[in-house]
Amino acid sequence: MPTSRRVRPGRSAVAAAVSAALLALSGCGGQDGAAPRPAASPSLPSWDRSPDSVAAVGDSITTGFDSCQVLSDCPGVSWSTGDSPEVDSLASRLLGRSQAASRSWNLAETGARMSDLEGQMRRAAAHRPELVTVLVGANDACRGSVRSMTPVDTFREEFRAALRTLRQESPASQVYVASVPDLKRLWEVGQETPMGREIWKLGICPTMLGEAEAVDREAVERRKRVRDRVEEYNEALAEVCAADRRCRTDGGAVYAYRFGARQLSRWDLFHPSVDGQAKLADIAYRAVTA
Repeated sequence: MPTSRRVRPGRSAVAAAVSAALLALSGCGGQDGAAPRPAASPSLPSWDRSPDSVAAVGDSITTGFDSCQVLSDCPGVSWSTGDSPEVDSLASRLLGRSQAASRSWNLAETGARMSDLEGQMRRAAAHRPELVTVLVGANDACRGSVRSMTPVDTFREEFRAALRTLRQESPASQVYVASVPDLKRLWEVGQETPMGREIWKLGICPTMLGEAEAVDREAVERRKRVRDRVEEYNEALAEVCAADRRCRTDGGAVYAYRFGARQLSRWDLFHPSVDGQAKLADIAYRAVTA
């Protein structure tokens, strides 16, 4: 779910994320308590809770990878734009299922990292969507080695550039940013199962899931560094989003959500299952309509 040493909220950041998640799920979340933003102009209200078109950008979580069948995208169950009644995606809830098919677009790509987001934003902007959903960052942490993870400063600047591109080409579009999931939580769930330990040997998120059974000091430190990096990515997402009056985050709700085996793909115990996609849609809908 640092190469440089800096003061971070540490465990207090996790506690804050959990609190924000509970508030969001109780219908009291959103951007309450966030840093003040510039006043919106009369032509651009600060936030429209009922946008009538949705574009999705991001990675394999949003493409529904491994949610329906092994090693395949399944955009129909995407938390953001899917049409599955089992998921009841964000687009379906906002637009109605009959309108969602013609008023939503899924531009996410399996394997995408933050460096790919600017191109996705450009393609999304061509549709002039009233809302763009963003969920990306897991692949920046899921690298071949801890040293290969995307640096936080690079991650932040790439997100800023992607948002700038959207603003240049579709300035009125709102943006909902989901936090990067807690990858260590996924390890905690799957490492207890023989299937999880075996399937992860194929190379799924090696920085976190590699040598899943190892609990020696080196393995524990490696997982801690990955979790720390994910927390820093989420801080960067929140920082950039807070500077844009047409952007709001989930307040850390996806990171704080405790995925269980039922919410994870039965084929890889890493990507969301159909039930996991539905939970992501719940979180997004509450954040967008708060």
